[in-house]
Amino acid sequence: MNNSIKFWDKIAESYSKQPIADETTYQKKLQVTREYFKPDMEVLEFGCGTGSTAIAHSPYVKHIRAIDFSSEMIEIARSKAEANKIENVTFEKLTIDELSVGDSTLDMVLGLNVLHLLKNKEEVIAKVYKMLKPGGVFVTSTVCLGDTMKWFKIVAPIGIFLGLIPMVVVFTTKELLDSLTDAGFKIDYHWQPKEGVSKGIFKLKGVFIVAKKDL
Repeated sequence: MNNSIKFWDKIAESYSKQPIADETTYQKKLQVTREYFKPDMEVLEFGCGTGSTAIAHSPYVKHIRAIDFSSEMIEIARSKAEANKIENVTFEKLTIDELSVGDSTLDMVLGLNVLHLLKNKEEVIAKVYKMLKPGGVFVTSTVCLGDTMKWFKIVAPIGIFLGLIPMVVVFTTKELLDSLTDAGFKIDYHWQPKEGVSKGIFKLKGVFIVAKKDL
């Protein structure tokens, strides 16, 4: 965990200045998410990074609590919110494991580009399920390296140990879907862009899922 925090703190400034790799795909994900919004919603985003998505969604809901374990990321996110006069998004340095939220209290949880960075994916998904009200929604966009880069399981521990990459867990789209349904979720929306995003030698292909808790 400490190595991952150091990694994200170190790259926070450069990360915040990077253009979105696939603007069309990003805008579609925003649009689909907003179809589930209601003005009175209480929303949590974990792994919020520098806050761009939380800020983009802020006009459509009552409040967004956005958390990340990187203090540098959170500092940038707060600066963005202040510059844009956003008052209904609260940014906090906190991990999803540290977060204490009452059962059945949230309308939506966003976990975007983060599940593959967690050692305890299943535990987190189960925790999200408990947080949500009946009929609540979990929105996730996740890189499933097991679909195209199973070999990454072998080299990842070396890169993580050397601090070259953050914690990364390799699993397939099917394994992710199984984790969600095993937790009790029903898949309401499932979409994967045809083209992946190139990051150096890697071809990353994410899956976008909206999972719903039963009423």
